[in-house]
Amino acid sequence: MTKSLTLLVKIGVIQGFEHIYGAKVIIKKINWGKTMNGIKPISSNQRTWTGFDFFLLWAGAAVSLAEIWAGGILVPMGYITGFIVILLGHLIGNTPLALGGLVGSKWGIPTMVSTRPAFGVRGSYIPASLNIFQLIGWTAVMVWIGGQTAATFTQGSSLYTAKFWILLLGVVTTLWALVGYRFWKWLHRIAVTALVILCLIMTYVVFKEYGIGSLLQAKANGDLPFMLGLDYVIVMPISWLPLVCDYSRYAQTDRGSFWGTWIGYFLVSSWMYLIGLSAALATKSPTPEAMVLELMISFGLVVPAMVIVLFSTFTTTFLDIYSTAVSASNIYSRLGEKKGVVLGGACGTILALIFGAYPETYTHFLEIIGYIFCPLFGVVLADYFFIRKRILLTDELFARGAYWYTNGIHWTAIGCWALGAVLFKLGRGWQVGGAIPSFIVAAALYLIVKKGSGKPENS
Repeated sequence: MTKSLTLLVKIGVIQGFEHIYGAKVIIKKINWGKTMNGIKPISSNQRTWTGFDFFLLWAGAAVSLAEIWAGGILVPMGYITGFIVILLGHLIGNTPLALGGLVGSKWGIPTMVSTRPAFGVRGSYIPASLNIFQLIGWTAVMVWIGGQTAATFTQGSSLYTAKFWILLLGVVTTLWALVGYRFWKWLHRIAVTALVILCLIMTYVVFKEYGIGSLLQAKANGDLPFMLGLDYVIVMPISWLPLVCDYSRYAQTDRGSFWGTWIGYFLVSSWMYLIGLSAALATKSPTPEAMVLELMISFGLVVPAMVIVLFSTFTTTFLDIYSTAVSASNIYSRLGEKKGVVLGGACGTILALIFGAYPETYTHFLEIIGYIFCPLFGVVLADYFFIRKRILLTDELFARGAYWYTNGIHWTAIGCWALGAVLFKLGRGWQVGGAIPSFIVAAALYLIVKKGSGKPENS
């Protein structure tokens, strides 16, 4: 097996990289300055992405070993209840994700800049800083999982160890982020289409081996309350909200951005969660993503399994790396996206290399994401859709003007966000869930305070 995988690495990775990415050609031909746009509104001639492009982008983001693993969290709920929670959680979480993208598609700005009207120019540095930490964390988790899983295919090799795969995944994913928006959509048309086909094979293998009948009989044991399980699904699409406009700003139309994002992520993320739930219920394993791939190997599908590991890491993690650079540029615009991408990829890869074991705090990581970003975007979306009526003064986003507030910070928004975060924590403790209450209450408090002040906006 090791010899065949060595051949795969030499031919399928090295030569494939040169062929698909044009390692010898593309680096010479790409004008890096023209593929990186900073944080200023982009021009209309750069807005070339269709609804299908967004479908592929977010479908590619959802094809993830981490999402398969997250589906396994729902095992205590049983199969039928778990399936309901997966669909309902994605229905709820996907809607603010796609709505948030409308700010980018209309005004051509990245997500952290879109928080400036609500939080102030300098106030936006707070969510941007937290998002940088989240994205570096996600990069490390994704590259670590991919590297560890790939290493199981090359056991016994002194070269193709977990650290080799982590480094390879980190480098290639960083290059993927560097090539820019003009190349991403073509890379995704190839890579995501192939991944979807391979995931169909993976799904067939899972249900053939475990049987849908026996899975349907799996009952809940009551260890995970319905609303707490729902949180673990909602926060996954919410985790993408802080970067959705980084990509939707390239949309031709609002409609294409909204529905491409919503449908692409809803369908494929729900699918990955279901595979994870099914494998975890059938095997009682805490690592369903590994069990699924081992099952594919037992069916002789070594190369398809390896392709899923590698390319699912590329199509998901490049988003984290690129958006790390965009969020950093919101704080320090002179950094530049190219340097930010390299630094973000390097930090995530180094962090993955020093992981000593599988991060048992994954569920806590998801809770922290919900704790921070559910109430934050409750405030941002309430401000954009209800206070400002979808109207922004783009020049003021970068000046000491309408969005400067008190020394650049809007303390009203900060306060509502903080109260929503507290409610998320309390809701988890009360077992009523944190995602929905924190989002709604933070938004409602902000609207009440702003409407009560009577001060006109965008003036």
